Amino acid sequence: MNILFVGDIFGSAGRKIVREHIGHVRKAHEVDLVVINAENAAGGFGLTPQLAEDLFDLGADVLTTGNHVWDKRELIDYMNSAPSDSGTRPRRVLRPANLQPGLPGHGVYEGTTQGGVDYAVIDLMGRVFMSGANDPFHFINDLLAGIKAKVIVVDFHAEATSEKVAMGWHLDGRVTAVLGTHTHVPTADERVLPGGTAYQTDVGMSGPYDSVIGVETDLVLRKFLTSMPGKFEAAKGNPKMCAALVACDPLTGRASAIQRIMLGE
Repeated sequence: MNILFVGDIFGSAGRKIVREHIGHVRKAHEVDLVVINAENAAGGFGLTPQLAEDLFDLGADVLTTGNHVWDKRELIDYMNSAPSDSGTRPRRVLRPANLQPGLPGHGVYEGTTQGGVDYAVIDLMGRVFMSGANDPFHFINDLLAGIKAKVIVVDFHAEATSEKVAMGWHLDGRVTAVLGTHTHVPTADERVLPGGTAYQTDVGMSGPYDSVIGVETDLVLRKFLTSMPGKFEAAKGNPKMCAALVACDPLTGRASAIQRIMLGE
């Protein structure tokens, strides 16, 4: 079984480069499950219902988010809406599972691939240098106890490298993949851990790389040089699609390989 995880889509440049490449990547690698982190898809800050629908139309099975999940408030109603002609699509847009109890939406989606393989996708957020989340390490222990699927993909949306690496070891042998998002810089440490969990500290941004992690360079430099506030705008130059391709045994959920992908125009 092959799983494609696409890193943080940033703005229109990110949406465009993913649209150009995701189809042939899915076909070339016979992908069974597509997960996309889409929290920056709307101008670099948040996700709208229409953009979520567009990504599902491109073949996404599940969309994950992170600390920018509430930046577009219309997504809240979409997450809470009843299934419509698009089936369970609103249910397949996730927010971090370990946020405060009672918030809109869901942090876990359990589904079945077209090939009949049960799977779960978990959206989890770190706490180091970030706010608003409960302890992810104890939280996911309780969460996994209620999941029956063997194939489990975890998007760990976190800032600190140490916290991400620790989560990989914490979940080794218990999930199929722990894939980091949020920092927008792809790391070269992809590997399968001894227990059979595929790991990468950060999959990287799918967006404009002639930028400062997606934002127009001049705007960020001005802030660093003057310490004055300013409005950030999504850049567009040199877009790349960053992703991770994970191969696993559908019966056990153990990963056998992970491959970094970076594709440009």
